[in-house]
Amino acid sequence: MHIINGVGVSEGVAIGPLRFFDKKRIEIDCEDIDNADEEVARFDKARAVACAQLDELYESAKEKVGEESAAIFDIHRMMLDDMDYIESVIDIIHEQNVNTECAVMQTAEKFRRLFASMDNDYMKERAADVVDVSNRLQDVLNPGLREGFELDTPSIIAAVDISPGEAVQLDNDKVLGFVTAEGSAVTHTAILARSMMIPAVVGVGAKLPAGFNGKPAILDGASGTLYIEPDDVVEAELNAKQNRIRKQREMLERLKGRPSVTLDGTKIDVFANLSHPAALDKAIENAAEGIGLFRSEFLFLESDDFPTEDEQFASYKKVVAGMNGKKVVIRTLDIGADKQVGYFDLPDEANPAMGMRAIRICLSRPEIFKTQLRAIYRASAFGNVAIMFPMIISTGEVEEALRFTEEVMDELRREGVEFDEGVERGIMIETPAAVMIGSELASMVDFFSIGTNDLTQYTLAIDRQNAGLGHLYDAKHPAVMKMIEMAVKAAHDAGIWVGICGELGADMSLTETFLRMGVDELSVSAGMVLLLREKILTLDLRR
Repeated sequence: MHIINGVGVSEGVAIGPLRFFDKKRIEIDCEDIDNADEEVARFDKARAVACAQLDELYESAKEKVGEESAAIFDIHRMMLDDMDYIESVIDIIHEQNVNTECAVMQTAEKFRRLFASMDNDYMKERAADVVDVSNRLQDVLNPGLREGFELDTPSIIAAVDISPGEAVQLDNDKVLGFVTAEGSAVTHTAILARSMMIPAVVGVGAKLPAGFNGKPAILDGASGTLYIEPDDVVEAELNAKQNRIRKQREMLERLKGRPSVTLDGTKIDVFANLSHPAALDKAIENAAEGIGLFRSEFLFLESDDFPTEDEQFASYKKVVAGMNGKKVVIRTLDIGADKQVGYFDLPDEANPAMGMRAIRICLSRPEIFKTQLRAIYRASAFGNVAIMFPMIISTGEVEEALRFTEEVMDELRREGVEFDEGVERGIMIETPAAVMIGSELASMVDFFSIGTNDLTQYTLAIDRQNAGLGHLYDAKHPAVMKMIEMAVKAAHDAGIWVGICGELGADMSLTETFLRMGVDELSVSAGMVLLLREKILTLDLRR
């Protein structure tokens, strides 16, 4: 038996033969040309064909994995339409007098290096996307040089990497799982694997020699382990695990559509956290009763300049309309601390976790804040929206934030723009200061949402990014639990609802404790929604 470890990116167990997807790489030659305009015309034609292919892939993916996951191919198409990319290829053709293939190769490498050098992990992973897009162009320019790949029997696919387009085009009934030498948990292929519920392991490196092609194998997507020619003990253990997962999925399916109510009749809302519109399908698939935390900063992290009001509106509208009347709580911009964006030109700080971040930036940069608020209010015309302000420490901050919302509503009324006049406005409770003046704050807003990650950090005076202090970072510390209890009481005394959107919300050892405190809503990762609902349905608070 051979055991190979990587990074598990999509849970589940796949059992079957290992089949190598050996993609032949196109060798690119840089050749001198006689007519640069002819090469530019070749590039334009290849780009048009590649765009048409991506449009087809989008439609195919939409059928297989839903509109949100299919948006991957929209991103690739936008890259092909990006003027910086287009101008780079054309400039290289003219300036170096080389063929289109050479110009595309150089441009791909330039943009790959650019993305790979960025501080943000999401943007680093876009390096793989620009390579994918460029490879698609090379395939169009050199048709027939790569061989197709078809499976005759259900198999576990092994490859150096698998592009999103290749993943979508493979026969779902015959792909038992993926294992790749390269990749990470946030690549688009990993996201697709999760959407397609295909077990996947990435990043195994050079540990997978081609001599294993055709060998019996078992892939454990949770542990990130590939077993080749497994022994009887491992095979029996993972067969049993596969059966447990299947039964659990069948059982959880039956929970869809059921309210989250304890045996004694106590109702609690189970919402999903959302970091990007592309993950909305997962929340819907897992029957989340709403979105309890929509992290709006994704737009700012993905852009090289401030996103416009229309760009923000389009993203918010997509989620709000997609939730079909269920509540969507949009957190206003939370940049700073561990989420730095260069074009904000924030000052260097010795301790950014306690510096210029979140509501502090918004109130000091009203042009940013009001643009976002306008986009949120416009999106409210398409569903059930609530707004919450992060990192509050004073009543003055709340007064100022609410004043901005009133200004925005007045502007939209004068402009005749439709929006919901009843949008709830709340705050995040994530500082001890907010807990201690909870009664005053509760009288000003419509709800509290307790961010237990930052509340723990600030209560215990431990930077949660400091790995050296990890042994002291205890989200269940009695002081943290007391803070949560105080915030719940302050909210209910004022007649407003209170939720939890930090990691503690998904800790099922605390679910009963939170319900006994009176927490009205728990917001967790989409994959935890049904598991948490199952837990709630077994509780009896009369005991």
